[in-house]
Amino acid sequence: MKVSSIQMNMKLGDVDANFAHAAELICRAAEGKPDVVLLPETWNTGFFPTDGLKELCDADGARVKAEIGALARRLKINIVAGSVSNVKRGKIYNTSYVFDRQGGVVAEYDKVHLFTPMAEHQSYAWGDHTSVFQLDDARCGVIICYDIRFPELIRTMTLKDIDVLFVVAQWPSVRIPHLTVLSEARAIENQVFLALCNSCGTAGKTQYGGNSSLINPWGETLARAGKSEEIISADFDLSVIRDIRSSINVFRDRRPGIYSLGDFCPRP
Repeated sequence: MKVSSIQMNMKLGDVDANFAHAAELICRAAEGKPDVVLLPETWNTGFFPTDGLKELCDADGARVKAEIGALARRLKINIVAGSVSNVKRGKIYNTSYVFDRQGGVVAEYDKVHLFTPMAEHQSYAWGDHTSVFQLDDARCGVIICYDIRFPELIRTMTLKDIDVLFVVAQWPSVRIPHLTVLSEARAIENQVFLALCNSCGTAGKTQYGGNSSLINPWGETLARAGKSEEIISADFDLSVIRDIRSSINVFRDRRPGIYSLGDFCPRP
């Protein structure tokens, strides 16, 4: 499986410009004949306009399905369409849509962990489910940005036997070292390929840090972007997963009866 991660610089609040630019970058990435193309978080609006956000949002993914789904069908590629600011059931969600080579929606995921330090929860509603899906011969999952700090979410998904974890993000420059370590750790501990797509550029006072990466289950980086807009690609040899999981079988050796994942009770 060849994966291309599009490290996109978007314009805050300029939805038409962002859709046009995303389409341009997807077409450019498709020239390299990838199996899957990956976009960053909330690429339609940027992360995130505090004024008039609802009016800028997609409406139950209608525009993404029409435009990005059509691109997937025309280019005959799978597209993990990052995530978009999206209104459904009267609330705003941070939603990821995944398209197969025929342009059909094979997965829809709403961000479960909203980034309260930037008050994301005051504008967006919390997601309530994981997303595991099939792309060609690979079983895959997708998470959004802050989700990567919650290993219990990813382990829940990998217990459903995924091979590839897609991570779409708007991660700031100041915390890129965290993103690097967390991405490598999630790949190693879950014995999966990890495809990270971060944004770059600025939104308001925040500088986003790029450094999108494609990582194998040993935690080795197959490709890494810099700080500016670019497309990176790598081949994921899914056949290595079986060997890795047989040589260090962490899933067989788990002791779920010992684990307790109740609420955190801070010490006084």
